[in-house]
Amino acid sequence: MNVTLRQLRAFCALAQTASFTEAAVILFVTQSALSGLIRELEAALGVQLVRRSTRKVSLSDAGREFYPLAQKILQDLDGALGAIADIKALKRGVVRIAAPQLFSCSVLPDVMAGFAQEHPEIEVRLVDCMVEAVQTKVRSGEVDFGVGPERESSSDVDATPLFQMPFVVVFPRGNVLQKRKTVSWAEALSHPMIALQGEFTQRLRGDLQTGVRVVNFGPVREVGFMTTAFAMVSAGLGVTTCLPYANALISLHGLLSRPLCEPQVERKFFVFTRKDRVLSPAARCFEAYLLAFVIRQKW
Repeated sequence: MNVTLRQLRAFCALAQTASFTEAAVILFVTQSALSGLIRELEAALGVQLVRRSTRKVSLSDAGREFYPLAQKILQDLDGALGAIADIKALKRGVVRIAAPQLFSCSVLPDVMAGFAQEHPEIEVRLVDCMVEAVQTKVRSGEVDFGVGPERESSSDVDATPLFQMPFVVVFPRGNVLQKRKTVSWAEALSHPMIALQGEFTQRLRGDLQTGVRVVNFGPVREVGFMTTAFAMVSAGLGVTTCLPYANALISLHGLLSRPLCEPQVERKFFVFTRKDRVLSPAARCFEAYLLAFVIRQKW
């Protein structure tokens, strides 16, 4: 059985108007073309749908039963096509993004708020997680894309550069570091150091031990989230290091920061996507908005 949409639309138009002339006008076809479509539909279904006479057109019993079914098929299809058109026009859609906790609570709220003003019908769902979990969530398909620092490359994940910036040291007001414009790592580490546990500290220790000036990085305390480190610094328990994209959060905790030097250690952040997955129009739009947002910042 080979029933086409043109045949269904022709039948529904004829059923609504009871006139080959009016139905042909609605569909912008000739009466002969309309008659041909009806005959093709009847042949495909194996039943007579329309009774024809010189005076009027009416539906057969089979035609009357088939009419509401054909209407529903067309309505469902039109609804589906409308939904796709909305998605393409960025009027609808869902974007899922994974990002480390610090980036999630310092940068992404402003990005999401600005994006929502431009695209109010697109829902952005944020998964804030540990740094090491970002690429895992991308690979599993749990999120459309992830944002995070450089990690070991993966054959099934693409990495698009987002930004690159050096570390800063974060300390409470009144600390002797407040008088400095820049702070060496040796100076920063003369204070009790609070750092993130796991790969963050391991990579930082490696960077500092391979530079021209070897610095031994041995934090006094290690915590799971940078916001915990900020709170501990506020309590006078030491200093911490992070990237300057967290400036707003640093100020919120009443803390100060200075660029770290000797050696200067930088971190690159990337947008991670699965190589075998094409981003939806909404996800591509949010990714572009994020990239443009980062370019405008003066961290």
